[in-house]
Amino acid sequence: MNNLAEKKCIPCSLGTPPLSSDEIKRYISQLHEEWKVINDHHLEREFKFKNFKEALSYTNVIGQLAEKEGHHPDMLLSWGKVKITLFTHKIDGLSESDFVFAAKVDKQQSE
Repeated sequence: MNNLAEKKCIPCSLGTPPLSSDEIKRYISQLHEEWKVINDHHLEREFKFKNFKEALSYTNVIGQLAEKEGHHPDMLLSWGKVKITLFTHKIDGLSESDFVFAAKVDKQQSE
């Protein structure tokens, strides 16, 4: 099994098909169990924190990771929590890069 967190997020080109249900199942099994696949379209995971300040700090950490990888999640910041939503906007669905980024979030969370 490939270690997704060691891969790079690679931009896909217009016309690239989103991942199939079977491909999604293979990739999701490599992520933390709190990641959820929604309608075979996007990934979501919510992170809880003690307060707004910690949640904001985490949002900035993930933002720096997004800039480094060139793959940008949707993030919802609220008091004590951050929800990350991942999908590839260009293809309006999931690509390998979404799972790579999620694995990098998992790795960062465990450090």
